[in-house]
Order: sequence, then C-alpha cells, then structure tokens
Amino acid sequence: MNGLHQEISFESDVCAVLAANGWLYQVGDAQSYDRARALFPADLIAWAQATQPTAWEALQKSHGAAAEATLLDRVRKSLDDRGTLDVLRTGIELIGLRAPLALAQFKPAMRMNPEIVARYEANRLRVVRQVRYSLANENCIDLVLFLNGLPVATVELKTDFTQGVGDAVDQYRFDRLPRPRGGTAEPLLSFPSGALVHFAVSNREVMMTTKLEGPATTFLPFNKGDDGGAGNPTPPFGHPTSYLWEEVWQRDSWLEILGRYLV
Repeated sequence: MNGLHQEISFESDVCAVLAANGWLYQVGDAQSYDRARALFPADLIAWAQATQPTAWEALQKSHGAAAEATLLDRVRKSLDDRGTLDVLRTGIELIGLRAPLALAQFKPAMRMNPEIVARYEANRLRVVRQVRYSLANENCIDLVLFLNGLPVATVELKTDFTQGVGDAVDQYRFDRLPRPRGGTAEPLLSFPSGALVHFAVSNREVMMTTKLEGPATTFLPFNKGDDGGAGNPTPPFGHPTSYLWEEVWQRDSWLEILGRYLV
C-alpha cells in the first residue's frame, strides 16, 4: 500500500469511528461546503428549523425566499465581527427575531430541563473529508469538523509509514495560509473567525494550534505521554493517536470542550 492509499485508509478509520458514535458523515459531503462563507449550510439551516421553529417561521415571514441566505450571511458577518467561539456560545441577532438565535446548545452547569435536553441532543456534529476551502486555489484539508454548520476544527493527517506529524505541521505553516500572499483572508483558517483549533495528526503523535500564522505558527503537542516520556503509548491494536477521535472528539466530550474549556 503506497503512502496516499495509507493516508486515505487513515482518514477512513477516523471517519468510521466518528460516524459510529453520533457524528454525521457522508462521502461527498465536501461538495456541500460553502467556501465563501466557510459554513456547511445544510446543517445550520436544519439546526435552526429543528430547535427554534418559531424563530425560523419569523425569519421566513420577514425575509421570504431569502430567509436561508439572510441567516447564512448574518452568521458569516457575526463570525467576522465577534469570532467563532462567541457566536457559538451566545448566538446571533436577526431582524424579525425577538431573541437571539442560538447556534449550539451546551450542557449547563445545573440540571437540564427537557427542552434543553432535546436541543442538546439535536446538536449536529459533522466530519467532512477533503474540503476545498479556498476561493483562490484548490487546496484540500483532510478533515473539517463542524458543529451545526460552523467549522470548529481542521485536521491534517499523515501516516508514519511515509511521513510524520512534522510534515502535517509544515503543511499548515507553509501551505495553509490564513491570508495567502497578495490574496484575501481565508475565512476557514482566519483567527478568531474561522475554525477554533487546527490538528496535525499522525498515527503516533498529535500537535495542535489555535492560531495559524504561516511559518511563525506555534504548534503544541497534544499527546498523552508514554510511560513518563513524550508521545503516546502503543495500544495492542489500532493507532496510538486513536484517543483523539475516540475520546477527545467523543460527542459529549467535544461539546464540553467547545462549551466550557476553549478560550
């Protein structure tokens, strides 16, 4: 198996685990990604319709056939103005709505009532493969993780058979520029209005950053440690970095990280 096929197999392994544990995943989803807005529109619309039907009806009454585009544009502007984390945690205001439209539901510190439970369970976590994110080129990011249509993480995968985690780090530093030279900002990669975290992942190690700055980007290790040393322990089967998609990205764990721990 050559390096490309190994990397594709690695992607498939990650996506299969997520899909079996409450994440939305379909081959070909990347075609539904909105490059200009850096959103997955179908999930954003579905979230609003399912969790806040009265607000959605008011939007339709105010904007008619333009309701969807109005919502998408408002979300994009709010992300640019306030940043992704604030938008996810506090929602957005729209003409025609009496209260802000919530864009996610996190677990409160106190006991949840049935309405909050239902909204929490309605959160739409999605993994999308091979996302062509730019209007300026056809660069592809291996995986993008979304919450209710908003991008929360990007992932570059490398297999240790041919490349290591350092190659993924270099790919971010030199090929995943938040503002290409002479070009406009890439909404998916811009801080703080794009994805909240960027993971460089190999079979054996994980590095991460919350802010891409080209060659100056600082990546930090995101490993469990191996008997007091660096890296990760080798499991009896599977990938040493499988804790990332099996534990960190586990649905409740990931939502808690997004809702409470990211700053």
